[in-house]
Amino acid sequence: MRFWHVFLLLFFYTTVIVGISLDMASPVTKRVLTFVTGNKKKLEEVTAILAAGSTAASLPFELTNAKIDLPELQGEPEEVSKEKCKLAAAQVGGPVIVEDTSLCYNALGGLPGVYIKWFLDKTGHDGLNNLLMAYDDKSAYAQCIFSYCGAPGEEPITFVGKTNGKIVSARGPTDFGWDPIFLPDGFDQTYAEMPKETKNTISHRFRALEGLRKFLVDEF
Repeated sequence: MRFWHVFLLLFFYTTVIVGISLDMASPVTKRVLTFVTGNKKKLEEVTAILAAGSTAASLPFELTNAKIDLPELQGEPEEVSKEKCKLAAAQVGGPVIVEDTSLCYNALGGLPGVYIKWFLDKTGHDGLNNLLMAYDDKSAYAQCIFSYCGAPGEEPITFVGKTNGKIVSARGPTDFGWDPIFLPDGFDQTYAEMPKETKNTISHRFRALEGLRKFLVDEF
């Protein structure tokens, strides 16, 4: 009788220990968060900013990207961003983030604004400077809006970041949008001239992502 008691106890403790070991060894599958962009440099920058601001060893989600053709909507920037996020979540079928970036000239009442990409494509950096040729006021601000939608049908949440500066002649590498013509206040280098580590702590994108990161850590 004692033999069976000892055998059962040994079997019980062995089963518990093995079960704990397997649980500890099993990798935790992270949820995937899709960033709607076809721009690999933008994906790298967003990933770096999110990771740098996290106190954990790694982010609680896996960030990937998808190039999705979304309609060019009209309206206030935040409302446009929310609507695009809804459409993206419906296509992806899961959590998504979308970004809308504006470069706003104060002398022009906020233009080019959300249409900056179109203006840059059509006029180049010189053309963006020429828009202010007749104005003494060269001040501007860069604005970034990130919207998050957890699933199709859910209401998106927005996070806004803004950096003040001025428009200057293009300086630095010209392979990342309008960065060469934007000189943030308090610095003598344009976005394009700055080391990435510096830009990623003062940019409009960084400011928007700070709020988004805190939300995602709680959400995931």
